[in-house]
Amino acid sequence: MEHLYESRDLFIEGTLVTIQFTLISAVFMVLIAFVAAFGRLAPWKPIRAAALCYVEFFRGTSLIVQLFWLFFALPMLGVTLNADTTAVLALSLCLGAYGAEVVRAAIVSVPRSQIEGAIALNLTPVQRMRMVILPQAIRAMLPPFGNLLIELVKATALISLITIHDLTFQARMFNLRTVQIVEGFGTTLIIYFILSQFLAYGVRLLERRFQRGMPQVSRI
Repeated sequence: MEHLYESRDLFIEGTLVTIQFTLISAVFMVLIAFVAAFGRLAPWKPIRAAALCYVEFFRGTSLIVQLFWLFFALPMLGVTLNADTTAVLALSLCLGAYGAEVVRAAIVSVPRSQIEGAIALNLTPVQRMRMVILPQAIRAMLPPFGNLLIELVKATALISLITIHDLTFQARMFNLRTVQIVEGFGTTLIIYFILSQFLAYGVRLLERRFQRGMPQVSRI
């Protein structure tokens, strides 16, 4: 425990880096998820096909391989990205593909009667999406998006493999210096758990916020 206390700055620095990459990647993940989902639902076949190819490719391949390909293989094709950009890009693209299916499923789950009512009110397609469909779909998106955010926190551990000094990287450095493997990785596990719980709590607050004014279903 003495070594752990003396190396506390390592874990603090690593945790801050992990939080930073989680927040930045989460923003891009959500943006990519919505763009890809709208692409999947677009009336034009080429756009639907392109969105489908993106979703299936990034869901069907390993995140660690995607990360390595962007960082090690892409420079051989003449495109070089720094480690930070590579990490955000890989995390956002991979988790965004899963998020796209969450958004798409939530949108198509809105009852047809709601859309027909909006058409009867002479709302434009953009107005229907903004005022009728999305407010209902977002409530359905929040729980699975909460799970994706937790997966994103855990996935950030992979960016240590491309020399980013995140929490996992600092834990490995601590273990190399002190050989206190139980304390080092045990502390890392606890920190990841705490971060995940904070995210889960935040999503639950959002769920309650979006449930305000909605009729409550009685439970037997």
